[in-house]
Amino acid sequence: MGIFNFFSKEKKETLDKGLEKSKSGIFEKLSRAVIGKSTVDEEVLDELEEILISSDVGVDTTIKIIRRIEKRVAEDKYTSVEELDTILREETAALLEENNSQDVQNSFETDNLPKPYVLMVVGVNGVGKTTTIGKLAYNFQKNGKKVVLGAADTFRAAAVDQLKLWGSRVGVEVIDHGMNTDPSSVAYDAVKEGVAQNADVIIIDTAGRLHTKVNLMNELGKIKRVMQKVLPEAPHEVMLVLDGSTGQNATIQAREFTKVTEINSLAITKLDGTAKGGVVIGISDEFKIPVKYIGIGEKMDDLQVFNKMEFVDSLFKKEA
Repeated sequence: MGIFNFFSKEKKETLDKGLEKSKSGIFEKLSRAVIGKSTVDEEVLDELEEILISSDVGVDTTIKIIRRIEKRVAEDKYTSVEELDTILREETAALLEENNSQDVQNSFETDNLPKPYVLMVVGVNGVGKTTTIGKLAYNFQKNGKKVVLGAADTFRAAAVDQLKLWGSRVGVEVIDHGMNTDPSSVAYDAVKEGVAQNADVIIIDTAGRLHTKVNLMNELGKIKRVMQKVLPEAPHEVMLVLDGSTGQNATIQAREFTKVTEINSLAITKLDGTAKGGVVIGISDEFKIPVKYIGIGEKMDDLQVFNKMEFVDSLFKKEA
């Protein structure tokens, strides 16, 4: 099995199912590209390049993958088209392994983290930010951790109510001041309450309005400064949530957010039901920021800890 070393058969099956649309789209196109071909030639590689770009892997990352495959094929001029999916998997996995940060082994475990661990979540409206926070709270709690949520996305209609609903479903406390209130004061109270309750994790939901970069930068900066009055090292992590089903738009959002605030982790949602799953590979390669979680379904457990080897295997492995 080599570099593809899976830790849970059940989770791998869920991942395979979640990436079904992306995978079938790739292999339908790949099958057409190799009809009548016995070896991987320049024409096949040109077709593969188009397939990867159309699957939202991104131009720069696609070119890197194609160059690696070209080198491999040049070493063995009789590489069969039957081997193409294996080479594609291995070279994509090797690229991500070489140039990217390490995968998180179990990011629902906090024993080696500061207590309380403050996680600030950012992202534009509609990407599944609040739902991701709810699922994070569920998974941390399932691991025996005490969680407090802060409803600091105070300007989006129903955002506070949505987070309170998740808090109620999961059974965690949500600190809120209602709609149209100062987000930084909510964050301050949430951190204060988390410290008082000896919480393991405090998750702060923030506004996702890319109205102007300056306003967003100022708002996120203020939230950080106010939290630091309670806990000087807060936030320990700033996570950007992106909607994978938007393909290259998710990449554009990542570029915009990394310009205005320091992002140390990514969560990519809504990968089930879309053919744009390749975007995860492009984002993982371009930003060198750990993709920590991927959303591959509606259920609480469908927010998975990301493992790049598993992901590449699920996306590019042809069924027997």
